[in-house]
Amino acid sequence: MDVQNIKNIIEAICFAAGRIVTVEELMLTLEIPKDDLEKIIDSMRQDYQNRGIELIKVEDGYELCSKKEYYDYIFPIIDKRAKPRLSGASLEVLAITAYNPRITRAEIEAIRGVNSDASIYKLLEYDLIEEAGKIDAPGKPMSYKTTNEFLKMFGYDSLKNLPDLPKYKMDENKQIVIDELIEEVEQNNAENDMNEKSEKQSQEA
Repeated sequence: MDVQNIKNIIEAICFAAGRIVTVEELMLTLEIPKDDLEKIIDSMRQDYQNRGIELIKVEDGYELCSKKEYYDYIFPIIDKRAKPRLSGASLEVLAITAYNPRITRAEIEAIRGVNSDASIYKLLEYDLIEEAGKIDAPGKPMSYKTTNEFLKMFGYDSLKNLPDLPKYKMDENKQIVIDELIEEVEQNNAENDMNEKSEKQSQEA
């Protein structure tokens, strides 16, 4: 089977499936090794660079999607609901969940210091988080994790590719000391500005 025909088959499968198609599914269907499959898919992703669609990688599979920059044109056509918007509180909960898979509601609220029911319900409604099973703790609380929809929305292949968390300080109650963190950042910025000025003056001299 020639490469172009394989590309056409992959495109047809991903278009018809309307979901993430795993590498294993494609390997079994096309009867080709994983390395060959991934080389062909990489070539397809290059082919899509100047088109309105793209083949994105999510965890161990691929999905054919419209490009994010055309979202504002597509959304009014396919969904008449109000455009979803995430509040600052919801983004906080989402970030906490992304960096702490299988986190419970109580643990989220302990980190934020406020009730997070509304944010959790909203994120579940938008399919950005999902239930990850009950944990072995008193009361068997439900835990949560982010979904593949979260990865697609923010453009990550995997949670492993999330940016590193910034360093932070904690007080005796294990709460983040925001004021000290901001002060430290501002101090570092000031020092960098002074160093840049010194270097510039040395060069001029």
